[in-house]
Amino acid sequence: MDLTSVRTFVAVVDEGRFQDAAAELSVTQQAVSKRIAVLEKQLGVRLFTRTARGAELTVDGQAFLPHARDLLRAEERALASVRAGRRGALRVDVIGRRLAPAGVLGGFHRAHPEVELAVVTLFDVGAAVDALVAGTVDASFRAVGDPGTPLPKEIGAARAFDEPLQLVVGPGHELADAGAVTPAELAGHRIWMPGIVAGTEWAAYYDALADVFGLTIETTGPDFGTEPLLDTLADSGTLATFVGEQTRLAWPPEHGLRRIDVREPTPVYPHSLLWRRDNAHPGLAALREHLGGVRGEGVGGGGTWVPDWA
Repeated sequence: MDLTSVRTFVAVVDEGRFQDAAAELSVTQQAVSKRIAVLEKQLGVRLFTRTARGAELTVDGQAFLPHARDLLRAEERALASVRAGRRGALRVDVIGRRLAPAGVLGGFHRAHPEVELAVVTLFDVGAAVDALVAGTVDASFRAVGDPGTPLPKEIGAARAFDEPLQLVVGPGHELADAGAVTPAELAGHRIWMPGIVAGTEWAAYYDALADVFGLTIETTGPDFGTEPLLDTLADSGTLATFVGEQTRLAWPPEHGLRRIDVREPTPVYPHSLLWRRDNAHPGLAALREHLGGVRGEGVGGGGTWVPDWA
């Protein structure tokens, strides 16, 4: 099976649209379409249907997705067997290229242009730890501390920075004109987060958030990516979602979406940096020193909240 096509399939799922997947992979949209066509021919099924909202998975596509992710993780492990011990660019996992760790790593690159970087995006903390142990990545940004996912002894971890959450709602939502909201005020509102995957570190975080503040966080329905989610919120008077304060989002002006601060307390997502303790890459030391300055940035008054395990 052509793993380039499999990687492209996963990119389309994660980004929600063929053109966004093309941008993520630094190829043309035509190349993405051809790769998906090759994969569909090989599998003998249709994986996507195109709609006004983007690319939606078919039933066969939904069934294939977890196996596609497993194939890519297996590829990483195979590459690790021949790459271990090689020294080159500092390889850093940022979870997603629109998320806060990518922005922080961009700041590090501007401060240390002499450090060659290779940015990767792995699925969850399990995949990140496997890659760190194998030596295919040098560092990873993750939320750690959940008792269900202890770190191996050879993996070091340090809190890098805390990212405040924001609420995103459409113009017809009753909270659309709120300057800020408290977690208590969100009880009873439908918060929709189809991107949450059971067993991941972000699922553990949002489960704890919902339990502590009595929130209703729905994860039902397929995850078609960011843009379809924002389209749905723009048309809804009842749905909302959480995003990190530093998550880069863009939407058409007519959507009229609002990003609302959450305060008293402010839930913050605890980003930590992970690395293998015996990794002597010189760029890793520079990154850890750089993050020491980032960690000290505040989030305003009213206190913050993180899970007990963070």
